[in-house]
Amino acid sequence: MEIVPDPLLPPRVVRVVDCDGRHFIAKQHAEHDRYARELHAYRTWGTHLDGHAPELIGRHDATRTLLLTVLAGERADSVAPGSPEEELAYHEAGHVLGKLHRATSMPQGGALGATLAQRLQSWIERAVHADLIDTAERNLLNQHAAILDKSLMDSAVCHLDYQPRNWLVGDAFGIYDFEHMRRDARIRDFARLEFRRWQAAPHLRTAFLDGYGCPLNETERRLLKSFGAIEAATALVKGHKENDLTLSAHGRTVLSRLT
Repeated sequence: MEIVPDPLLPPRVVRVVDCDGRHFIAKQHAEHDRYARELHAYRTWGTHLDGHAPELIGRHDATRTLLLTVLAGERADSVAPGSPEEELAYHEAGHVLGKLHRATSMPQGGALGATLAQRLQSWIERAVHADLIDTAERNLLNQHAAILDKSLMDSAVCHLDYQPRNWLVGDAFGIYDFEHMRRDARIRDFARLEFRRWQAAPHLRTAFLDGYGCPLNETERRLLKSFGAIEAATALVKGHKENDLTLSAHGRTVLSRLT
């Protein structure tokens, strides 16, 4: 196989072509856990995304590398904002995610809420240690942790980075980047869209949920706000650690919307 230059691909991801002219994507992971999670996702849940996700062709455990088929299309975040094509992309994104969630759903339980509350508390402690939040902000985040701890929520296999940069649009809709995929609270798959896209463009929320086939009820809307607390705390801590001013600003914006 030979490497084909593709400047649009992120680090550790390359396009390769075999002797028959067939193109593939080789993705190498720096961390074993993410490699194992993405490998498991393709092998276990890929069937629910038939036609909408790359196929796993091979793997190399020693270098933590996956070999995947290439999906046709362009990244959805390159579509013109406000265009009919953008609205259609969100409708298709909702439809495909709905298929995955319905195929893997489990009824409500309390254990997941407790787990998410503990996860939020961990991010709060890191934010406090780095002096990123004041006392009032800490109390606000703690309130949302308490809400999560007492909430019952249904679960499904979630992508957990479901946003336009991981969607492909064209003749068919495709999704990729499964390194975060695991069973989690179903509504949590909406959190990044809610706080990074939908609040500024509510018509995209409407298009997405229409494709998804299930509107949010009042309880789920309140729960989504508490997932925003996880989004805010995570962005603040990671933005500080990675010196990413854009991510830090996003965390600050989301935090301001939780009041």
